[in-house]
Amino acid sequence: MKIKSLLIANRGEITIRITRTAGKLGIKTYGIKTSKEPNAHYLTFVDEIIDFSDSTNDIPEFLDVERIVNSAKKNKIDAIHPGYGFLAESPFFAQRCEEEGILLIGPSPQVIYKMGNKTIAKQIASRYHIPLLKGSQGNLSNPKEARVIADKIGYPVIFKAAAGGGGRGMRIVEKSSQIEKMYRLATSEAEKAFNDPSVFIEKYVRNPRHIEFQIVGDKHGNYIHLGERECSVQRKHQKLIEESPSPALNETLRKKMGDAAINIAKATNYFSAGTVEFLLDDDKNYYFMEMNTRIQVEHPVTEMVTGVDLIELQIKVAQGERLNLEQKDIILKGWAIECRINAEDVQGGFSPYLGLIDKVQYPRSKNIRIDSGIADSSVVTPYYDSMIAKLIVHGENREKAISNSINALNKFWIRGIKTTIPFCKAVLMNKKFKNGDFNTSFIEKEMDQLYHQDKDDEMLAAYLATFDFAAALETDRTTHIDFEQGKNISPWVLNKRLRSL
Repeated sequence: MKIKSLLIANRGEITIRITRTAGKLGIKTYGIKTSKEPNAHYLTFVDEIIDFSDSTNDIPEFLDVERIVNSAKKNKIDAIHPGYGFLAESPFFAQRCEEEGILLIGPSPQVIYKMGNKTIAKQIASRYHIPLLKGSQGNLSNPKEARVIADKIGYPVIFKAAAGGGGRGMRIVEKSSQIEKMYRLATSEAEKAFNDPSVFIEKYVRNPRHIEFQIVGDKHGNYIHLGERECSVQRKHQKLIEESPSPALNETLRKKMGDAAINIAKATNYFSAGTVEFLLDDDKNYYFMEMNTRIQVEHPVTEMVTGVDLIELQIKVAQGERLNLEQKDIILKGWAIECRINAEDVQGGFSPYLGLIDKVQYPRSKNIRIDSGIADSSVVTPYYDSMIAKLIVHGENREKAISNSINALNKFWIRGIKTTIPFCKAVLMNKKFKNGDFNTSFIEKEMDQLYHQDKDDEMLAAYLATFDFAAALETDRTTHIDFEQGKNISPWVLNKRLRSL
């Protein structure tokens, strides 16, 4: 089946990202408009808009399975791409698409269910001799059972939600006396977050690295991996900066982990793009953690070092095409780093920062890619995730990628709200990060200061808050403010230059 039309059941930067590849393939795109973001930037990129702004349903628009499926049917749309988040890993949504003859850009409902349940996924990994942490063979029925297992494998241990992700439903247990309390907290949080209280227990690895492998399979039994991503810079289990390749892996370990990732995919007859995630300890032992059956937020770093368009592969695999790549064709060239730019107040404990974005200034270079869901006058609302853009930067090696990323961040300005740009600078300038000597406890243990502020930032920010951009741009629509240059000169000279535009 050749896809001619595509509904993107998502918002923000991933909608724009999917639209661009779909357009390249000659596919007509549809986007969803909501009352929460009636003037959203992503709506200017799709070919047609389906208006959900009249919704009175208690179900959030991007989680309304029946309305999304029925809208696709009504508009005779061939396929739906769920992006990431929302319904991207919902087996029920995949099943409804299948029942209605709508092609889902993703794996089958059965695979989404199996790999979305961590207990089942671990059982599959065990059958194929993929290294696993010691723990329960299935879901726990009570805290007494958990205590027996924990006493046997040794503390610390961790409870994890079987249907979970993103750090929810997870509780670390240091000693036997904490079992009952942590079991209760983990099951309660899992129930609230995933409508499923099931939890399992496993040995807790202190300060591991978080390494994930990008795999792609087609419907004809062909599989490849596209190398790994280093995702250890995290706060509360949320990734903040990713890179590819990982400074922790050599070619031998890369092959072993890549083969393990492909074996996981083969075990379930997986097709589409997916990510197999591992923990890596200090002794370079790796353990299967979970599989994400969707495109990842951090997929651009893989695209930058391999030159492969993962969305294009997803679409082609969905319509039945064979992979046109073999493992020998995948060569990692250089290094790529992704900084997630979130609308958050770092000094305020990473609290969401809402409001109007007055002006956006992006860095520009052949080694820079910006995936963004915002523009001038965009509004950051409380309804969705705080990530508003991604800065992806390439370099011929890791040192150069870090240097290029710092330079790009220095030229990345968002006026009107607070963002994580100063935090990203602080990470990239950290000595241990530069040396590749970090793990998932990096932020808590190695960062004395969570943000970086250049000496001229405060004065320049105060100046820019009073500068009339609208008037300047009305005078000359091609005006380009070089903020980096502005930081290196006196604000009074900058004032004179800007006023003369």
